[in-house]
Amino acid sequence: MAASATAPPAPSSLKRIVAASLIGTTIEWYDFFLYGSAAALVFNKLFFPGSDPLVGTLLSFLTYAVGFAARPLGALVFGHYGDRLGRKKLLVLSLLLMGGATFAIGLLPTHATVGAAAPVLLTVLRLVQGFALGGEWGGAVLLVSEHGDAKRRGFWASWPQTGAPAGQLLATGVLSVLTALLSDAAFVSWGWRIPFLLSGVLVVVGLWIRLSVDESPVFKTALAQAEARKAAAGQGEKMPLVAVLRHHWRDVLVAMGARMAENISYYVITAFILVYATTAVEMSKQTALNAVLIASAVHFAVIPAWGALSDRIGRRPVYLIGAIGVGAWMFPFFSLIDTGSFGSLLLAVTVGLVLHGAMYAPQAAFFSEMFATRVRYSGASIGAQFSSVAAGAPAPLIATALLADYDSSTPIALYVIAAALLTAVAIACARETRHRDLSAIEAEPVDDASAARTADVRTA
Repeated sequence: MAASATAPPAPSSLKRIVAASLIGTTIEWYDFFLYGSAAALVFNKLFFPGSDPLVGTLLSFLTYAVGFAARPLGALVFGHYGDRLGRKKLLVLSLLLMGGATFAIGLLPTHATVGAAAPVLLTVLRLVQGFALGGEWGGAVLLVSEHGDAKRRGFWASWPQTGAPAGQLLATGVLSVLTALLSDAAFVSWGWRIPFLLSGVLVVVGLWIRLSVDESPVFKTALAQAEARKAAAGQGEKMPLVAVLRHHWRDVLVAMGARMAENISYYVITAFILVYATTAVEMSKQTALNAVLIASAVHFAVIPAWGALSDRIGRRPVYLIGAIGVGAWMFPFFSLIDTGSFGSLLLAVTVGLVLHGAMYAPQAAFFSEMFATRVRYSGASIGAQFSSVAAGAPAPLIATALLADYDSSTPIALYVIAAALLTAVAIACARETRHRDLSAIEAEPVDDASAARTADVRTA
């Protein structure tokens, strides 16, 4: 494989870039997961009163799913402008949108105050959250992937991925402290607002760090080359979306399939589990939150390790370990929780998240390496976020409905296993990308023979 066209950045510079991506994704995921936890614990009472408790939870998770519906639109808009204007500018905008929407949720009147307008306003703000998150992920992982050392790209690109468990850890930790310090009445009355309002402080910190980093050098080079081609040929480039669908549609399908088990298992393990443990097993909210809190800390720690392993043995083998492992763990997962023991609950959630990390860690580098630089933001975002509508969005909703209909965890376990099989097939159909040079991936093969030659060059 030819050497990369760009020299790796200094370690101190790369660490600053990783920190900027990590702090931003942590805040974004804190905001997003905070909503999911609140949907499971209090929103059914505050915004959907008068319903059966489980029906109220279903309605609450429905507004939760709405946020996923807005992700594809965010992926299209942010991907388009991120490929045209750069990664950094769009990342700043996504952070402002997400933080502003979350802060506003903390100020919302409830159903008791304004009636039906309350859930409507909640849904609108959830849409803004989903739109922002749809554009955040692709930009954050690309900023690191395109700066980083190719030999350790899996490790460095996995750090923005730790923003998910870090955000989960932060959101669950704040809620856990509040539920421990406040009575149920006080928490439902006003305590739930505190974590949402804290988002305003976190956004200020995130912007200060994110504004301090430089644009991706790979993107700068590709942009300069595109401008030179435009000046020479007298015509502009195709829209990134058109180029992705024409030249990278197989990669988009692989990315979507790869996301199914990763997305569904995560939201079953972290969001639905709060419902299952507190209703079906009748454990306390505090116990369920503490289990997710500790397991998220372990999840945070193992993601870089899985990323580093993907640099040694490849993205596909590590991803397959996670997909097959999550599917195999589902029946033991629910059996352990059904014992009603905190230790068993903790073991179930922790092992589940460790196996999830094997999919989530290499995902950033894997998806980045699939697409050419001038369409990479669009391609990675579309592949990741369009699948979330069918995967993560309905996962807590489907799991809760299955529990209500069958009063058993077996259909839920089978649901996750089916997703794991789909992901395993997608990864089996994918090419290994570990040795690809991000600056050398061709955007527009001219014919099938050229495309085949390009594919051979891409893979070491």
